[in-house]
Amino acid sequence: MADRDLEALLQRIADALDRLAPPAADAADLDGAEAFVWHAEGERLEPIGAVNRLDLSLLKGIDRVRDILLDNTRRFAAGLPANNALLWGARGMGKSSLVKAIHEAINRETGHRIGLIEIHREDVASLPSLLARLRPLERRFILFCDDLSFDAGDATFKSLKAVLEGGIEGRPVNVLFYATSNRRHLMPRDMLESERSTAIHPSEAVEEKVSLSDRFGLWLGFHSCDQEIYLEIVAGYAAWYGLEVEPAEMRAQAIEWAMTRGARSGRVAWQFIQDLAGRLDKRI
Repeated sequence: MADRDLEALLQRIADALDRLAPPAADAADLDGAEAFVWHAEGERLEPIGAVNRLDLSLLKGIDRVRDILLDNTRRFAAGLPANNALLWGARGMGKSSLVKAIHEAINRETGHRIGLIEIHREDVASLPSLLARLRPLERRFILFCDDLSFDAGDATFKSLKAVLEGGIEGRPVNVLFYATSNRRHLMPRDMLESERSTAIHPSEAVEEKVSLSDRFGLWLGFHSCDQEIYLEIVAGYAAWYGLEVEPAEMRAQAIEWAMTRGARSGRVAWQFIQDLAGRLDKRI
């Protein structure tokens, strides 16, 4: 094949690959939306048109952690020092809902100054590439990882440790990291016990694992709610969405619903409200 023909063939291949590759979000794109999802494959940020979230006023029974995270995020938006936060604890008690609701509340105060970027657990290893893209920008961003945890043999936690506080460059001043997890130390207890029983220096092996959670300046604990808080959550949802049911009847139905689920939480309350709205022919 002649050099000219080979060059033309290679150019056609390059053009075809360019067409297949997803467009990268530039700085202008990152100012044009409130929230994004990071896709490690292709290293692209996908704008999200409508974020799935609840109003902050609907989150009940978590007043203390709500106020702490709200103040921390407000300081970050103002350009003041703020901490990475780990929201850990009981399932269905509003950990991820709180992050998204606070992002909306702060943006109402600041004129959409902060972007929210969701990064999936399996994409944590690509964080350095994402931070390199965000570092030169003026806009501030909260990186949000829902249900963050690590299993035995998973070395990704070392990458996250370096991103949170370590490394020569450190975390960009315009980036904050919020994560949710059911585990306070982000790793199962049996994994830590295994380290203690098999390592040559058990305390050092365990320290390496639990030191990841130490990189979060805020540890915010979420605990299972009692019946009154559960019913308060149900009543708040019903009022917000205009579900007209006699209070005593709704209370009895909500208690029965929780009993069939064997749990009381904000998630269970929301599932009951969805069922109730469907029976009332109401859209929510």
